[in-house]
Amino acid sequence: MVKDSHLLLNNIFHCLSDPTRRKILERLIEKPLTVSEIKKPFRISLVAISKHLKVLERAKLIRRQKLGREYMIRLHPQPLKEGYNYIENYKKEWKRQLDVLEKFLERNS
Repeated sequence: MVKDSHLLLNNIFHCLSDPTRRKILERLIEKPLTVSEIKKPFRISLVAISKHLKVLERAKLIRRQKLGREYMIRLHPQPLKEGYNYIENYKKEWKRQLDVLEKFLERNS
């Protein structure tokens, strides 16, 4: 179970590391889109878009639904919570360390 969680977390951060995939996710926040609609603003091939979509699917950030001859792509944001929780744990530690530094500086100024 922990291994699956780490794998999902790795896949999520891998997805978010690419600007094209981030832009795809941003566009899907507004509404579900077909693969062709997703491709429109990008100056890359449909094959390249499909590869990005497969990476997003592997991280469970999108879902495909076949509608006639096309696929409708929908955002599935729940896995992003894993990434948020991971970062949130570090945020608490950073805040604690900054509080310690602030107290140190107050005592020594």
